[in-house]
Amino acid sequence: MGKIVVPMYITLDGVMEKPAWSAPYWNEEVENFQNTLLHACDSLLLGRVTYEEFAEYWPTAKDEQGFAERMNSLPKFVASQTLETSEWNATFLKGDVVEEVKKLKQNDHNMLVYGSAMLVQTLLDHDLVDELHLIICPLVLGEGKRLFKEGQAQKKFSLGISKDTATGVVISSYVAAEI
Repeated sequence: MGKIVVPMYITLDGVMEKPAWSAPYWNEEVENFQNTLLHACDSLLLGRVTYEEFAEYWPTAKDEQGFAERMNSLPKFVASQTLETSEWNATFLKGDVVEEVKKLKQNDHNMLVYGSAMLVQTLLDHDLVDELHLIICPLVLGEGKRLFKEGQAQKKFSLGISKDTATGVVISSYVAAEI
């Protein structure tokens, strides 16, 4: 069975929206963590908004670590009812996203989900998130879209690893557990 892995930049008050605020906390430790996750996956699973933002940036991005090359080469599965033209190695999941994702997981397909708040919330609602990696930045924004929506159904995770970085970021990795 495949896995769905969600790394998410969040603030101390749970905001995950438009994480440009995370830039001052980026360092080699965070970069290495993200590189490890990216190279361990078979594809990306993205919501429409994240896909459109990434498809605009990544095809021309360059880096020495091979992150951009890996981002560009991976197949992308995009939850969208509106997109018609497939670019950037993408397949659109047009029907029931939950059922489509379940089919992908049954094929031993490991998917990495970046951003995509609504998609992640849907995956959480249907117990489809296998690993949740919170990259917690020492910052309170006070407003913005939060990872866990009001009224989110109870979910239980077990702590895998937790480590702090030189910039004050705490990376906590959780594995889905039975309630």
